[in-house]
Amino acid sequence: MTQETDPEQMRQAMAEYVSTVHQAYLSQAEMEPPAVRGRMSLLSGPFTVVAAGVGNLHVIATREQLVAPTGPEVALDDELGPLAWTVRFYDPVVLPALGLIDESAGPAGDSVRRALGISTYLYHLIVQPGSQLTGHHAGHAGSGLANAHIAESRDFEEIRVNAGGRIALVDEMEGAARAGLPRAQALLAAQIAPGNDAVATLAAEADPSPHQVRRTLLDALREPRGR
Repeated sequence: MTQETDPEQMRQAMAEYVSTVHQAYLSQAEMEPPAVRGRMSLLSGPFTVVAAGVGNLHVIATREQLVAPTGPEVALDDELGPLAWTVRFYDPVVLPALGLIDESAGPAGDSVRRALGISTYLYHLIVQPGSQLTGHHAGHAGSGLANAHIAESRDFEEIRVNAGGRIALVDEMEGAARAGLPRAQALLAAQIAPGNDAVATLAAEADPSPHQVRRTLLDALREPRGR
């Protein structure tokens, strides 16, 4: 998706990269019980994967509806077992707003998503062109993503067990996790464990770590039960 690379060749490489990510994800998921697999984000129906070229390549999976391709835009459908997705390709030629993003100081994921109009996402991978656009890197990315989703599923299962009458809030928090909304997760955690200073501190942060929010919430919920 750069001027130095043949666009069709780059699109094929990106499509293969995404497919390898999903193959690794699925292989990891298949070792889990059915109920855990059922809560893993990528196994809950079709989604779109946006491949956006800026300084880095941004690979963003979302269930948000994108307008149908027009002009030079390209979309490729693919599937693998229960996984089904469409890859959409964007660069500064297709979407000029991407050309205004400066990544000289590092990846600008938030700016890329804003340019695309994506507010919720299942995953956002950042890949350096060439050096990381390999099957090996994709396999590690897919396995890591699956492990993160499995850990997330198990955490929410335990949070529900300990949440008392606040299960509806836990369901909402898990929905925010699947949508990729870290601030919403932290704010909901503060409502699930009101009065806990550690959870409240995370809820006040501008960019809280979802993993840290879940683990801190679990610790807060365990305390009254003497665990």
